[in-house]
Amino acid sequence: MPQSLANIAVHLVFSTKDRQPFLANDGLRAEVHNQLGGASKTLDCAPLIAGGVEDHVHVLVRMSRTITVSDWVKELKRVTSIWIKARDPKLGEFQWQAGYGAFSVSQSEITRVKAYIANQAEHHRERDFKEEFRLLLERHRIEFDERYVWD
Repeated sequence: MPQSLANIAVHLVFSTKDRQPFLANDGLRAEVHNQLGGASKTLDCAPLIAGGVEDHVHVLVRMSRTITVSDWVKELKRVTSIWIKARDPKLGEFQWQAGYGAFSVSQSEITRVKAYIANQAEHHRERDFKEEFRLLLERHRIEFDERYVWD
């Protein structure tokens, strides 16, 4: 086959360093979500939705065939961290956590995952980020050691 074709959806989740509520301001949070989508698009990863709450973000994209997940995440964090610090000098200490969770999403689940991301504020009335992230890891059968998940 002379052509390479792919349709791979990825649900990305990562938090602020030490889950600090740097994104508590609704306006800033919405702008960060837009920046995450824009940076993904620049990397040829089609953004489907970005969302989250004050201490973490979720991004759902269709991955490009030409970039690895780790390179995509590294660039998202780099670009948005620079943007956040430049936007508000009070956020000069802003950092993302070092790690992330990336979860494959089947085409039949795209609508459900988009709704889940869109309703983050509602979900977090019942559970915090750590509980949510543990559930995602377990649901996707990803083995993990608690000592190395949280930073």
